[in-house]
Amino acid sequence: MSDSVSLSRRRVLQFLAGAPMLPLASSLVASLPFLAEAAVPSLPALKRVKYTFGSMAAPSLADPAQMATTYVASTLTKGSTTYSLGYETFFLTGDEVPATGGGTLVAGGYYDIDNNPIVDITDATQRQFFSDCPDGLSLIQLDGVDDKLFAVVQFEYTTKNAAGTSMYGLLPSPIAVLTLKQNTLTGKLDLVSYYNVDTSAVKGLWITCAASKSPWNTHLSSEEYEPDATLASNAQLEGFSQNLFGDSSVANPYDYGHLPEVTIKANGTGTVQKHYCMGRISHELVQVMPDQRTVLMGDDATNGGLFMFVADQAQDLSAGTLYVAKWTQTSGTGPGAGKISWIKIGHATSAEIKAIIDSGVKSTDIMSVKTSDPNDSSYTKIRFSGANNWVKLVPGMEKAAAFLETHRYAALIGASMGFTKMEGTTVNVADKRAYSAMSYIYKSMTDGTTDIHVQGPVAGAVYEHVLEGGQYDSDGDRIDSEWVSTYMHAPEALVGEDLATRDALGNSAHPDKIGNPDNLKYSEAMRTLFIGEDSGNHVNNFLWAYNVDTKELSRILSCPSGAESTGLHAVDNVNGFSYIMSNFQHPGDWESPLHDVVKGILEPYEEANYRDKYSAAVGYLTITGIVG
Repeated sequence: MSDSVSLSRRRVLQFLAGAPMLPLASSLVASLPFLAEAAVPSLPALKRVKYTFGSMAAPSLADPAQMATTYVASTLTKGSTTYSLGYETFFLTGDEVPATGGGTLVAGGYYDIDNNPIVDITDATQRQFFSDCPDGLSLIQLDGVDDKLFAVVQFEYTTKNAAGTSMYGLLPSPIAVLTLKQNTLTGKLDLVSYYNVDTSAVKGLWITCAASKSPWNTHLSSEEYEPDATLASNAQLEGFSQNLFGDSSVANPYDYGHLPEVTIKANGTGTVQKHYCMGRISHELVQVMPDQRTVLMGDDATNGGLFMFVADQAQDLSAGTLYVAKWTQTSGTGPGAGKISWIKIGHATSAEIKAIIDSGVKSTDIMSVKTSDPNDSSYTKIRFSGANNWVKLVPGMEKAAAFLETHRYAALIGASMGFTKMEGTTVNVADKRAYSAMSYIYKSMTDGTTDIHVQGPVAGAVYEHVLEGGQYDSDGDRIDSEWVSTYMHAPEALVGEDLATRDALGNSAHPDKIGNPDNLKYSEAMRTLFIGEDSGNHVNNFLWAYNVDTKELSRILSCPSGAESTGLHAVDNVNGFSYIMSNFQHPGDWESPLHDVVKGILEPYEEANYRDKYSAAVGYLTITGIVG
């Protein structure tokens, strides 16, 4: 089943994973989900129900329409019953959708600091900018709200304007609250209304990528690729500032690169705050541990680090201690393995770091940074974003450096800043394991410039963390958490494979293995790790399901060629139904030579399906019937 959508007809879709506990009536086949295990009162006395996903073949040019849409031909088996899966969406970006409070809004639409639509104007057209890059999504049920559910979805960027010019990072990222109606019999979700969250209080959002739901029912967003405050000029930040504030000189780089948190209200609206005390890094998908204090954070960067934040209080990320990992390598073969210890970066409150930013602090007030050797022993050579920097800290500015120049400061104090594009992070609570996607293993992980020196593959891998308590930091102080990573390695089935030569379709990574993993989410009920790709090595990006008990990897969804798998979110039980959310972004974002074979064939399909490739889908898996 696909989400092939013409401009004249669009369907509202749903992403449900599971096996129905009711007889399958033909009228319900397209939307019937399964009853979650958590809804069975006697579950603790029952044997665990086994879930397995049946893998599907990758789409091919034998049916090009399948390569140009979200294609699903996989199955789910619960117990002795096997179900076929499909895909549907809530909307395509650019659709007019009902607004919370009345009227309509453009899904994925952009707004300036005064909440006025940002308009894309050419000689031929004039329309509100809308994103083709929906990303992080959280499905949320509020206590005391029985008649509706909510979803928060954020939009990372828009690929191009109507004239075809790149708009990457030049627009303030929108974030929306969807009010949803759940069918109590079938579990089907219908969009009721759409609310654009006002981000003016936090001066807009910068390149919001993946996200996660906190244990206290908020949406933890991200701001990746923080703007470098040491640059004399930054065209991307200036363009962002012009579109947000109407003035290219207003935006302060230190206002961006933090962790935003969205809180939903019962009326379907929401508010956002930024946590300035969690490190100014390339935030991706973070994971809050069951203690509701410990946050494991990837860092989507070259010369990135593994970071951990331990909040002072549960359910409150406004104050705490920030740590960065030290990798002691135990294997350099393939993706390698290493013991993890922790260096304390510092303790801060969000308010005190915000006050430093608001004081007008400049990078030169914090540290002196040189990009060529100053031949001065008072400077320390570090690696930053794939290049050499020489840095010298201004006395007394340690806290500002720790929380505003976090990448450089972490390298300065001896952290292992050699990871590359560490993206999604998730946790397996029962086994006390976490997982981190290393989308690409290359550059600073393989070039010998840091203490992380492994072989690859360029196609990346998912690393498993061993989580333990009783750990001590670099100062000899006990870390106040029972969920501390102490060891990282990559399970065999979660390692990509680089091809010596491209295959006939154009893949440079083995299409039957993961390629450049990005989004990660784990389902406790299904004992399954879900993995979404962002690959420059697969012609189509895939969504995979990995059973942690059987070690079986199954391909369950294929995105439109050129699109990235985003918005992954596994929810084990909402009123007795389970859901797996999944979006995609930038369909037909062709790369050469990767897409040289398919581009000319698939371009007409993707243009027809996705508004000349200006749109993308927000959606999730559904059961379409019983197999056999």
